[in-house]
Amino acid sequence: MPTYLYLSLIPEALIGSMLPPDEFGLYFAVGSAKRSSGQALFFSVDPHQLPDKAFPLGHLAERCVPHPDGSPKNSIYVSIYRTLESVPISALTAMHLATDDGRVLTIKPQTFVPDEEVRSHLYQEFCPVTPRVVSRLDPQEFVTFITRPDQPVSVPRIVFAELTLGELKNDPDSSRIDNLPYPNIGHLRDCLRELNAGAGKPTKTVMRQMHQQMLFRTVRNGFFVGDQEGIVAFPMPSSEALEREHFAWWRSAQMSFGH
Repeated sequence: MPTYLYLSLIPEALIGSMLPPDEFGLYFAVGSAKRSSGQALFFSVDPHQLPDKAFPLGHLAERCVPHPDGSPKNSIYVSIYRTLESVPISALTAMHLATDDGRVLTIKPQTFVPDEEVRSHLYQEFCPVTPRVVSRLDPQEFVTFITRPDQPVSVPRIVFAELTLGELKNDPDSSRIDNLPYPNIGHLRDCLRELNAGAGKPTKTVMRQMHQQMLFRTVRNGFFVGDQEGIVAFPMPSSEALEREHFAWWRSAQMSFGH
């Protein structure tokens, strides 16, 4: 059986497994007697692109072997500390989104293309920190800003998603908020008003950390991984494409936490 290598975001860890992505996502999301269930966000990692001596992959080959009954080894943890910054972005060959009942959507990386028509952005960070922020910066600019080592607060690399703001993206006072399932819309409006006033930093914290699992239907255009050297996008398929090509996953994603 082949050995797969995955970079999990929640928790941040490099994990070896004999399970292919769909089966690993099911295992990691639904859980077992040893762990609780919940969504899973993880990347497939090309081990040949990892830096020499960055991770003890020799031990992985020794430990990631079938059980005595022939069943595959589900998971072997290789790293649990500052893992994201040690895995080159080029080694991330696919992103996998597992719903809480184990349905998996796989997204391939693409070159980032900015959307110049959006005035304000809403970002949910996943790793290595988890605040939710509004920003005047597009994803590329946001990555450059948040990973600058000369900033008082920065990270070496970041994974985040852009979430939908609906009509609030250009007008914080818009009354059209029917499809925005965020807590405390009034606070979100205040953050956007302060951001649009142009005073202070180009980002404003809406929530200091994630309070619940990811509501996948709020992802506006996809997920991003970036640092000072660049950014890679993992674009979310349109709702029409999800309905047509990934119906079971899309139905599961919409059922999570209500419609």
